[in-house]
Amino acid sequence: MKVLDRVRHASKLTKVRWLIVYCTDFVLLIPLFGYFDLYIRWREAAAPWPLIALGVVLLLVFNVLSTRPFRIAVRGERRPTAILAITGTIALLLAAAGQVFALPTWLALLAPFVRKRTIIAVSVTSIVLFNVYASFADGFLVPLLLLVQSVFTLISVGAVLANLKLWQLTKEAHEGEEAMAKLAVSEERLRFARDLNDLLGRSLTDVATRTEHAERTLAADPEAAAAEMFEVRDLSRRSLREVRTVVQNYRAIDLDEVLASVRAVLEAADVRCTVRADIGSLPPETRTLLATVVREGATNVLKHSKAERCTITIENGVLEMSNDGVSGPVGEHAPIGLAGLAQRVRAAGGTLQAEPAPGGRYLLRAAVPA
Repeated sequence: MKVLDRVRHASKLTKVRWLIVYCTDFVLLIPLFGYFDLYIRWREAAAPWPLIALGVVLLLVFNVLSTRPFRIAVRGERRPTAILAITGTIALLLAAAGQVFALPTWLALLAPFVRKRTIIAVSVTSIVLFNVYASFADGFLVPLLLLVQSVFTLISVGAVLANLKLWQLTKEAHEGEEAMAKLAVSEERLRFARDLNDLLGRSLTDVATRTEHAERTLAADPEAAAAEMFEVRDLSRRSLREVRTVVQNYRAIDLDEVLASVRAVLEAADVRCTVRADIGSLPPETRTLLATVVREGATNVLKHSKAERCTITIENGVLEMSNDGVSGPVGEHAPIGLAGLAQRVRAAGGTLQAEPAPGGRYLLRAAVPA
């Protein structure tokens, strides 16, 4: 169950990494054919059984160690020199005994840690050496072994390099999405700062100008100076209202965007999400408040439940968000964020409830005056 929970709650990037690594493992397990070759030699008594046993042990060690270098390359860690040296020695010993399956895999293990031209040169050299060996060896299987070694070398090295490149592109795409999200936030902050600067700059300039004028006329005409200060007061109040309006608009959340985002996030976490929302007639304040509730509810689904299904309905200002991942009573164990959210909803004249519902469901219900 722990393995299933780990898979369920893993990020999309982690799942892609697992997929690439395990697909590469299938390519790196080509030397398993060597066990069949050793079995044939044992059946035909082509070699003493101690040598056959030694070959089995060496091949087993090679198989176990061969799964490590690619994982290390994916994590971006230092080259595993010891593992590459041990597996390379085993591959050469097996190749000297006629085992052509381990050497292509070892070249694939080496590929992520050297230059491409280096691994190409080494691969071509290994193929040429096998050609030289074939020219001096006898037997009808020699050409077949040469073909197998050449094909396996191309497949193994090519697959490892391609999968490593695929992982690098996936990471770059993921980092690009995060960078775009941060850039969007930065642009929005800059927009807000620019609007606030324009508004306050104009208002404060007017206040300063009128105050200076009142100061100059105070001695000669106190009544005119007082009238000017009344104008400054009204201007200050009007500027304060404009600043509050700008801030309120900045804090407003698009409910449609939140519903779409929450649905995408939940489905990415393998939670099937159904949304039925009638929000066209809701005022901006209600839409913003319901968007906050939806966002908090989605966070609780991901953090505090093992849900597989989630349903979100909004009708006449009433939001109901239910999931099938209830794990116990709410009470004092309820998520902390709901307490502050309930206060905001009550301040707007609404109600918020979060409790288990029949059928093993967990229901978050918010009713806001529409």
